[in-house]
Amino acid sequence: MASLTQARRLVVKIGSALLVDRATGALREDWLAGLALDVAAAKARGTDVVIVSSGSIALGRGVLNLRNGAIALEQSQAAAAIGQIKLARAYEAALAPHRITTAQILLTLDDSEDRRRYLNIRATLAQLLKIGAVPIVNENDTIATDEIRFGDNDRLAAQVAATVGADQLVLLSDVDGFYSANPALDAGATRFDTVARITPQIEAMATGAVSDLSKGGMQTKLMAAKTATAAGCAMAITQGAVDRPLQALADGAPCTWFLAQDDPQAARKRWIGSMKARGVITVDAGAARALGQGRSLLPAGVTQIAGQFERGDPVAINGPDGAALGQGLSNYRAAEAQTIAGHHSDRIAQLLGYSGRTALIHRDDMVL
Repeated sequence: MASLTQARRLVVKIGSALLVDRATGALREDWLAGLALDVAAAKARGTDVVIVSSGSIALGRGVLNLRNGAIALEQSQAAAAIGQIKLARAYEAALAPHRITTAQILLTLDDSEDRRRYLNIRATLAQLLKIGAVPIVNENDTIATDEIRFGDNDRLAAQVAATVGADQLVLLSDVDGFYSANPALDAGATRFDTVARITPQIEAMATGAVSDLSKGGMQTKLMAAKTATAAGCAMAITQGAVDRPLQALADGAPCTWFLAQDDPQAARKRWIGSMKARGVITVDAGAARALGQGRSLLPAGVTQIAGQFERGDPVAINGPDGAALGQGLSNYRAAEAQTIAGHHSDRIAQLLGYSGRTALIHRDDMVL
């Protein structure tokens, strides 16, 4: 079973019902202060933390005095635009006393499905974590429509966990785990401490719908668990309404852990290796040796570019003798790669007319 105190990179999902008082529409400041203590403790242990947080629409509804229940899309988008400012300020105020810098990232489903934008998201999150910041991620409800929505932040949190290579994801929920049936309707329902694999029998136990403020039922949590565990990330469902919920989980609070099927890096490498290459990059002997030592592919070591590919597309990497060395996601489209091939990285801006990334293919986006 996963141990929260051993997490290397942790994603925490927080629903609207935990952050916002349903009766008043006001932020639950005391609860958020407790969560901030938990985040600070995790950071002190050396754990990177990403927060995926709902709450913008709920906070905006309070400002606009919109009734509970369904509202029109344009009202929802307006509420999100107002509430997102309040949400970001709330996290900034809660974490600032612990000398933790916060950052805000708003995403839509399209962003994660487009490879170029996916690489941008990954690079931005990686840099924020490198400098010690805590990214606060939310769905961009101000522009999202049903066609481009994640639909709930459980799925978004799982996608973020996969993107940043997290080894643990915690869904703070209104229930303390995954049950054999809905415990609110079935007194005989039992909670699973651990789910090693999500089988059809497990899926059949999930039921939908929750409160007016939150959107994710147990079915969406299972979808999140599938995404996370396949990416090498263990996932926990636990009661979030308690004071200091992460500390409670670390101390043994009731929960369900869904076990990772692999480690995050191996899962990502397998995903990259399974793609169909859109082009071929041939490297010289020096670059081939460097790749074998676990380094990124720099333009200086490239001798030939073949094929038509865009930034983020998978490309094959061949050695000087034409032998296949591996595959990776290109940081440049084919024409740009052709322009910078054979040149040192400090000439990229001069050659392309703008500052680009140092590596043609980063080692984290490569499998040999």
